Amino acid sequence: MEVDKMDENEWKYHGEGNKSLVVSHVQLSRVLRLLKYPAEDSENPPQTAEQAFRQIQNIVDFSSNVMSNLMGEKFIHSGEVVKLPLEFVRQLSIKVQHQRPAWRCDKVMDIYSGCALCLPNLTCPALHQPTHTPPLCIEIKPKCGFLPSPKHVSKDIKTKVCRFCMHQHYKVANGKWKRRSLYCPLDLFSGNRQRMQFAVRHLIEEPQNNLKIFKGGQCVYSSKEGSDESPDLNGLLHHLRPYFMYGNNRINSHISSKAVLSDFIQVLVNALLSGGGGDGGGLTDRRGEGRSFCEASLFNKERIRHGSQGLPGDSILSRILQTQMLDTLDIEGLFPLYRKVEQHLQDFPKERSRLQIDGPYNQAFLEKLQKCSSEDDGSVEYAAAKVHQYRVAMTAKDCSIVVALVPGAEEEEDDEGQRRLRDFRPPAFSCSISILDLDPKPFDSIPRQLRLDQKIVSCYLRTGGALPKGSLPPPPAIFSAAEREECTLLFHPM
Repeated sequence: MEVDKMDENEWKYHGEGNKSLVVSHVQLSRVLRLLKYPAEDSENPPQTAEQAFRQIQNIVDFSSNVMSNLMGEKFIHSGEVVKLPLEFVRQLSIKVQHQRPAWRCDKVMDIYSGCALCLPNLTCPALHQPTHTPPLCIEIKPKCGFLPSPKHVSKDIKTKVCRFCMHQHYKVANGKWKRRSLYCPLDLFSGNRQRMQFAVRHLIEEPQNNLKIFKGGQCVYSSKEGSDESPDLNGLLHHLRPYFMYGNNRINSHISSKAVLSDFIQVLVNALLSGGGGDGGGLTDRRGEGRSFCEASLFNKERIRHGSQGLPGDSILSRILQTQMLDTLDIEGLFPLYRKVEQHLQDFPKERSRLQIDGPYNQAFLEKLQKCSSEDDGSVEYAAAKVHQYRVAMTAKDCSIVVALVPGAEEEEDDEGQRRLRDFRPPAFSCSISILDLDPKPFDSIPRQLRLDQKIVSCYLRTGGALPKGSLPPPPAIFSAAEREECTLLFHPM
């Protein structure tokens, strides 16, 4: 990628979050992440080019020095900061503007600094051959996979119903979504295949911004925020069917929608349970803590007939969960420590640098996290380390998993050199798994986190878990648990 020869016509809109907009190259497996800021600042950028460069470099450092150490280097692509010609960025901003969702247009793309984060395009992995069936790519935002300890929370409901399930009620009540998602993160993080398949099925039924499915780099399945329309499940089936033509002796026969989705869900669960290199020494078993079942989940505990309760230690979900559990105090228990640090910084502003409040995110920052005492010694160093742990845990609670599935060849040559179909064998996929969205959470966002937590909990308690009038009913279930058929799918982690 030659920066001085950048052409906006070689890039297309890919997606965006709250803080950045992403464009992807039409040929190279590359994306650019550009910063955004409020539209009212469009004529007067809120930071200089040097500050924008430092902000993106902080994201790279946090990802490569902190999160990759905690979650596993093999899962993380930190990328690099690039400086782009300003005219290219301006033209790119004009080009993508009409493709952006209306509700995201309260913010504009940074066209002044010329800084961007360059990353591999994980929705279109370079490991596939262009002549073969394009890769499927599933992006999941799993959210928080455990309940807080009763020691630090003021409302008992927080130890029974998970944050995601309560937040769903708040989002529907405020009109952000028209219907509630029945997905529960605790089911996905359970390590029990039945619960995990149950969770994935509900992600498919109501994706919101927790699930996107790409085919050959194009998004083929997602939700539109605030829309009454259900996602196009028939369209998804149309895209998935060719990938599951050969499994379970069903070649050239009619394959039911139920079987296609069942196969797809099982392949995805296999990928999430795979360690990509051994199981890392057993399971992360949390049964004794009573923090892995959510009362709002529709999964019936009695249905767990067999299988482990815990994740393989080296699986991507286990690594994410362990990092999330650095939040040992919940926002309620943490807030007094935050206030202590904040007061200290008001009295001694130069201490901000020594306590690494805004980075640098280096080995010393990681050691502060890892060596933090379990007992509060009253020091500001302890309070700052707990705040850092919480911020890292929040990043893990808000990250995305990207599973790229590359189908095996549909034809092979036999001993006589004849081409033949892979008849009567289950579909095989090569797989790569990555973690995205690993930006550091700002120190100053903690009071806002507490206010949001209080609003979510009081909304849930006020309604008794009932949805507001006018919310749409959940879409019809894809298929009932009793209808699921077992299938064996070959799985080759890469």
